[in-house]
Amino acid sequence: MPQIPVRHDVLILGSGAAGLSLALRLRDDISVAVISKRDLREGSTLYAQGGISAVLDAQDSVASHVADTLEAGAGLCEPAVVQHIVERGPDNIGWLFNQGVAFTRDAQYTSAGGYHLTREGGHTYRRVVHAADATGHAVETTLEAQIRTRANVSLYEQHIAVDLITARHHLRDAQEHRCLGAYILNRETGQVETFLARFVVLATGGANKVYLYTSNPDVSTGDGIAMAWRAGCRVANMEFMQFHPTCLYHPQARTYLISEALRGEGAHLLLPDGERFMLRFDRRAELAPRDIVARAIDHEMKRLGAECVYLDISHQSADFITTHFPTIYGRCLELGIDITREPIPVVPAAHYTCGGVMVDQYARTDVPGLYATGETAYTGLHGANRMASNSLLECLVYSESAVADIERQMINCPFPPEVPNWDDSRVTEPDEEVVVTHNWDELRRFMWDYVGIVRTNKRLRRAKRRVDLLAQEVIEYYSHFRVNNDLIELRNLIDVADLIVQSALRRRESRGLHYTLDFPNLDATQCRPTILIPDSYQPKEL
Repeated sequence: MPQIPVRHDVLILGSGAAGLSLALRLRDDISVAVISKRDLREGSTLYAQGGISAVLDAQDSVASHVADTLEAGAGLCEPAVVQHIVERGPDNIGWLFNQGVAFTRDAQYTSAGGYHLTREGGHTYRRVVHAADATGHAVETTLEAQIRTRANVSLYEQHIAVDLITARHHLRDAQEHRCLGAYILNRETGQVETFLARFVVLATGGANKVYLYTSNPDVSTGDGIAMAWRAGCRVANMEFMQFHPTCLYHPQARTYLISEALRGEGAHLLLPDGERFMLRFDRRAELAPRDIVARAIDHEMKRLGAECVYLDISHQSADFITTHFPTIYGRCLELGIDITREPIPVVPAAHYTCGGVMVDQYARTDVPGLYATGETAYTGLHGANRMASNSLLECLVYSESAVADIERQMINCPFPPEVPNWDDSRVTEPDEEVVVTHNWDELRRFMWDYVGIVRTNKRLRRAKRRVDLLAQEVIEYYSHFRVNNDLIELRNLIDVADLIVQSALRRRESRGLHYTLDFPNLDATQCRPTILIPDSYQPKEL
């Protein structure tokens, strides 16, 4: 029996803050599908601790927030983009508050509208609004509760996109290269279903599971970036992968992040002998941007042969610590670490993808009908290094912009025509799942060893050879066996790894998050984004 395609006006791939805020802002008469490859709330947003940066205090200014962002971005931010996002900050905080997000309040902060503000690395002023130390959890659960009440939104949990459907790739004699939907695997039935839509939004998050050690959940496998690349979209700045300086070093909590807000509230980084060391690397000490702090920790660990360094906030009162950081305090205590009395063992870990799918000011990609927002997208905000707590703001602002453009185009955009259903008639069940598991482990390990915090061209070329070999194996495997979740994610991670390595090889300088021993200095002639163009790229008609 032929499969009946699932049709909606808007298909959103991803259910974090970017995807859910976009869905909630669309008009009630627009039919929306939200795809989540695990439970709806499972993604990076849920685990974000620090907060959202916005100019809320009368002592702060848009100009200061813009200047701090440009400095952190090491010359590669797009100033107009930075200005636009920063200006939209207060309104988007207000929108979240109106949705019911329980931000931490403090009556003493009268000049900030009663919001308690904290400070993180790179920020001149306190401008990070937060919900204790679990801001992402507050945002995600609130948006999830709201989206489940919307009659126009259909939620598809336990579904993962296999590939985008485009007119040029899936229709004969197509007159326009347009995104028409996506083939999506129902993880519960094992069947690949056809989803068609007038507009498709990629909000699938970043790609940090490409590394062995990461603060990200398992879903961060670069799906949107890889699918967009295969569909003909340019990507930019993939060499700039941010490593968070302070991930908990403990065998039972390898992905648990220790928020930068601890350093914003006075926590010190210490060597195993108790010595502070950050002032040797930067005048801002623990409040330097993340790339500087992560490299400093990496340098000291390698110099001393240490397994970790330590983050100490025990000089603050126990009441202050448990009030401001209840989640971190509770989790560490479960593991036998009392942060009111002793330092926390920490190491750097892959945390944020600063590059991504190139979009314009309305979140439109190179393929008509296809949008990207959140960590999947490259907007020009982050440049060579993301400043703390700018990312949630970015995804809210660009989802807002995408909504405006989608609603403007909706009346003149017909439903997609029929497309061929997914054909698995010539493939069989996988016979050696161990191949996928082995390749996954190999990829993440050599990316950590060769394309990590400190790089060399020799290591990058070594990584490129291994990526190419794995890509050939996965193409062969993908062609002969039915797809499953692990194979889809591995295929996407290999594509993303290749984009990271290609980009890193092209940047022959050290800037922001990309540090190479072969070119340790900044080169003013390379003050531009690294743009990769796929073979299937078609420039838009003017």
